Amino acid sequence: DLAAWRAEHHAVYEPRLSPDGERVAAPILKEEEVFSVCVNGELWPDEYEKAWQLRFLPDGRLFALLRLDDMWTVGLDGERWEGEWDFAWNPKIQPDGGVAMQVKEGMDYALALDDNAWEQGYQSLRDFCVSPDGKRMAATAQLEEVPEADIWKFFQGSWGLVVDGKPWDGRYISIYSPCFSPDSASVAAVVRTDIAEYTVAVDGAMWEQRFGMLWEPSFRPDGGGVVVPAKVEGGWTLVHDGQPLWNGRYVQLWRQRFSPDGQRLAAVVAPAYGRWTIAVDDTPWRNTFSGAVLPPSYSPDGQRLAALAVDNGAWNLVVDDTPWQGG
Repeated sequence: DLAAWRAEHHAVYEPRLSPDGERVAAPILKEEEVFSVCVNGELWPDEYEKAWQLRFLPDGRLFALLRLDDMWTVGLDGERWEGEWDFAWNPKIQPDGGVAMQVKEGMDYALALDDNAWEQGYQSLRDFCVSPDGKRMAATAQLEEVPEADIWKFFQGSWGLVVDGKPWDGRYISIYSPCFSPDSASVAAVVRTDIAEYTVAVDGAMWEQRFGMLWEPSFRPDGGGVVVPAKVEGGWTLVHDGQPLWNGRYVQLWRQRFSPDGQRLAAVVAPAYGRWTIAVDDTPWRNTFSGAVLPPSYSPDGQRLAALAVDNGAWNLVVDDTPWQGG
């Protein structure tokens, strides 16, 4: 009875349900600047300056970001991590129940995984990803200082990728969208090498080919290389290890998704300006939509494909190129 919680406490924030549906939890404000966590009406024993980002882990434990004495840490079922930081944010929950997040200590930024933070900190830390086995982390980081307004130093490159706390040798103007291979052995990311020149680096080695723009890369499920949406002459297409994979050219293409068995590849595409749809193995659906199409989702056996679409202000679900009735 959440109404009873609200009657008892100063404020009750967004509730979370456990995977088994047996518990509900929410951050509660007992009084001004005094937080706790309520689970099925029972409070965690400690009080905090802030309790936030609640979510249940796959193993059923309850996670929360906590601030106490102006320091941030993690609480799991009320037990706090030993590690404390000036700030902690962007937690990513792993299938095995592990927790990875970004942390800040002084002016240095790093990653922490299950209460263990990287020893080395960096001037800035942006995108990060965790390997499928939950044991490795990679993040884009500023590795060298760039004096204010020093455009020459900027174009020499000061950004790189840090994997398991150790940076790649390469320096780039910018780097984004890192991802691990399915076996957790390799890492890929998009790197910018000039004003309008982009390519993909895999384990620090760049493709020879350069492109006008790239979106998020992804490894093939079978481990057979990297696929990325690329802007080429004539429009956007999919590229595999630097070479065109699809023949089609689109006004826009991104959010590629492999089927569970890796045999099919779908992406969100714009075959014409202002019209969106899904292309499967380079064949667009007949139906197009004016507002947007969200990333496609496969059925568990990989035989069916669905996506959310917006057309003329109405949301709909499209399954195998057939929209549901209404909107």
